[in-house]
Formats: sequence, structure tokens, C-alpha cells
Amino acid sequence: MNVVAIFDIGKTNKKVFLFNENYKIVWEKSVNLVETVDEDGFPCEDIELLKSWMLERLSEIKSLEGYNLKAINFSTYGASFVYVDSEGNALTPLYNYLKDYPESLENDFYGKYKGRENFAVKTASPVLGSLNSGMQIYRLKEKRP
Repeated sequence: MNVVAIFDIGKTNKKVFLFNENYKIVWEKSVNLVETVDEDGFPCEDIELLKSWMLERLSEIKSLEGYNLKAINFSTYGASFVYVDSEGNALTPLYNYLKDYPESLENDFYGKYKGRENFAVKTASPVLGSLNSGMQIYRLKEKRP
């Protein structure tokens, strides 16, 4: 049976599903992984644990009899990204979007761009602190270049 694997990486639950050609789930696994902390001691995703879980599931899927894996897709939560080097190694944690955004840095940013409301309207990007991945990038640029 031809299948597509979908990794659904939520904040709490990590799941992988196999869908057949009729979009029916024919196999699934889920897990809750233990978090780690970032450089400020704030809880965040343990990227190595997540990576290991995903690779183990891929290996498991490949060993399943009767399934022909045709494609893999991913969905993730919130403002989720990790900087990687040229070899694909993680350079930063997968920061938690619930982490408070430094007020002084936010004020500095919006001061440069004619205020919160003006920036939000012009970019269609609401003022949401760390839930805005662009603001996470700005924090890294300014605080951890």
C-alpha cells in the first residue's frame, strides 16, 4: 500500500501518521517528549531528542511490511525554527514562543520602524513578541549574533 508519512510536531504531542491514497490513517504513533532549557533557563524543545524520535519513527516505518513510503511532510507549532550550519547542525535551541520578549529590545525595534501599530499594519504582523518568528530573529541578531 502506498502511504505518505506526516510528522505533526505539536508543542506537547509529537505524532506521525501514515495516510493511504484515500487519505485514511492506516498507522500512527505519538509521544510527549521531555523539554530542556535554553541559555536563559527557559523551557524549550529538546531538538536532539525530537530528532532522535523522528529518525527512529522513520526507521520503524521503513521496516513495516506492506507499506510503500512515497512522501514525507511536516507540520510544526507556533513560530518554530532552528538556525542550522552548512552541514545541518543546530546552532540554536528551538526557542519556546511563550518566552517573554525583552521589553527594551521590543521598544528599540518598534522605535526604528515608526511604532508598533504602524509596523503591524504595514507588515500584517501583529505585535506578539516571541510568537513572531521575525522578532525571534531580531533578538538573536541583537543578543546572540
